[in-house]
Amino acid sequence: MDTAKDTVLITGGGTGIGRAFAEALHARGARVIIAGRRAEVLKEVADANPGMAYEVLDVGDGEAIKTFAARVTAAHPDLNVVVNNAGIMKAEDLTAEPFDLSVVDEIVAINLLGTIRLTAALLPHLKTKASATVVTVSSGLAFVPLVATPTYNATKAAIHSWSQSLRWQLKDTSVKVVEWAPPAVATDLMPGHAEDPNSMPLADFISESVALFEAGHDEVQVQRVKFLSGAEARGDYATVFQTLNGTHREVR
Repeated sequence: MDTAKDTVLITGGGTGIGRAFAEALHARGARVIIAGRRAEVLKEVADANPGMAYEVLDVGDGEAIKTFAARVTAAHPDLNVVVNNAGIMKAEDLTAEPFDLSVVDEIVAINLLGTIRLTAALLPHLKTKASATVVTVSSGLAFVPLVATPTYNATKAAIHSWSQSLRWQLKDTSVKVVEWAPPAVATDLMPGHAEDPNSMPLADFISESVALFEAGHDEVQVQRVKFLSGAEARGDYATVFQTLNGTHREVR
């Protein structure tokens, strides 16, 4: 990414790491469009960052994505980067009777299908650019699951795998694929995250992440997430799994 020249669309850009990343890129000179479900939240962010644009989008709505893609590319023809950041994280009890499948449907629709559908809708446009980037957002939990959030973990593991396939299939095009895998970050993704002393401070996470994006890495992993992402390669997966779940540390 060339943060001084890119035109960047960030889903889930009204709050959390999406907003912080949008503001960091905006400050570096990028033209930024944030998207999300709540117009009032998006407007507040855009008003606080003059020149930032916003568009309303529910990434869980497949039909809305199609019309959104046409609208946003017409309004912002220089768009060359999409950051698929929108996501939700909910605890689930797999032993509950009855088990609430509506929660599963919602998480999959937003976290996994939202990323796939929006990327598919924007790829024809991105391929016309001399340099373009698709950013997928997985998680440290793609590598070692937090047992309290099983469907969330599964969607992020799927994003990790899907990103590798997409990168390979686009290797002879102008479109680069970057997987961003956050650790626990002090946001309101789930209750308690922002106050948890084990969560990485948001400003530190964004600063380290931006440096990695600018360095051109295919996988953006801050040092804090490597405890999880490197567990299998180090041969200490069982220990990391027990540490994560024994202390109930939630990780994005």
